[in-house]
Amino acid sequence: TLFRSDWSKNIVLQSNDHPKPVEFLVSREAAKMSGLIKDLLEDQPDGEAVIPVPNVSGRTLRYVLDYIEYHYNNRAEPIEKPLKTRIEDVICQWDKTFLFTDLVKNHDEKQHETLIDVIMAANFLNIKDLLDLTCACVAS
Repeated sequence: TLFRSDWSKNIVLQSNDHPKPVEFLVSREAAKMSGLIKDLLEDQPDGEAVIPVPNVSGRTLRYVLDYIEYHYNNRAEPIEKPLKTRIEDVICQWDKTFLFTDLVKNHDEKQHETLIDVIMAANFLNIKDLLDLTCACVAS
């Protein structure tokens, strides 16, 4: 558990893993990239915040949190729609590594189960930038 003073800056997100959910400490600022969590935090003033994320496994939530922790104060450039070029040509190096090392194995679109899980999580959590990135990857 966190010390009381840390709750003003952090929250805990809880995955849906059974029987024991995985808990992740994340800064409140980063977590607010999620429209869903931002709304929940506005309804719940400072104080202890453990937020269950019922539709997302710990494995997938870790990828989502990697993304928001990197991008919350370093926003990604918007991706044009429709995508007129390859996704690799319009995203930063961090996003390339994130997509093609973690979410799509060996640039093989057939090995994209993790990518689909992250799309579903980004949609559920309402993280527009991550949803745009991952959907553009599928489209590309």
